[in-house]
Amino acid sequence: MTNGTRAAARPRRVTLAGRLVTLEPLDAARHGDSLWEHSSGAANGNLWLYLFDGPFATRAEFQAALEKKTATEDPLFVAIVDHASRQAVGFASYMRIEPAHRCIEVGGILFTPPLQRTAGATEAMYLLARHAFEELGNRRYEWKCDALNAPSRRAALRLGFTFEGIFRQHMMVKGRNRDTAWYSMLDTEWPARRAEFERWLEPGNFDEAGRQKTRLGQGIR
Repeated sequence: MTNGTRAAARPRRVTLAGRLVTLEPLDAARHGDSLWEHSSGAANGNLWLYLFDGPFATRAEFQAALEKKTATEDPLFVAIVDHASRQAVGFASYMRIEPAHRCIEVGGILFTPPLQRTAGATEAMYLLARHAFEELGNRRYEWKCDALNAPSRRAALRLGFTFEGIFRQHMMVKGRNRDTAWYSMLDTEWPARRAEFERWLEPGNFDEAGRQKTRLGQGIR
């Protein structure tokens, strides 16, 4: 376990480049059109079910919300830009940033349909975790979600987080009670998690149709 009094660095608006996606500081003007295209409409309403805002009835409402996300420091948002299409296909954020305790959370995650269930989505989470531990110097990395959000809970476990429990009646979101499921990853666990991410993301782990040959996590569980 890491000791000492050194604080973690606060995240800055930096670019994190991977093989499949690049994480860029969210910019409402640059990324707005693509994000609206991939997240709007009745068919995408469930994308916003467990987020703190949305869905949005108009492009103007969406843009106003995106501008607020662009400006805030905590949460600090990044756009997920797909290399193949060169379009923003999602966003995520660092939030509840506590440098003194070297603790940070990843949240506010929107994966639009072109990003869902792709290797790029996993790579985006890998890039954020690596930056949180290795560049910012955190000792605890958190994932929290509505306890009813089964896909998010499965994702947390798949990505190597450990379930810690349920905070009952933790908050109200969109007028509904939210029991919150808590997950974490520690700096002492990160080397094994990093190796597993990198093993899984290797091009050789995918067939010609882009399907995985092995599951993420089988190398550490």
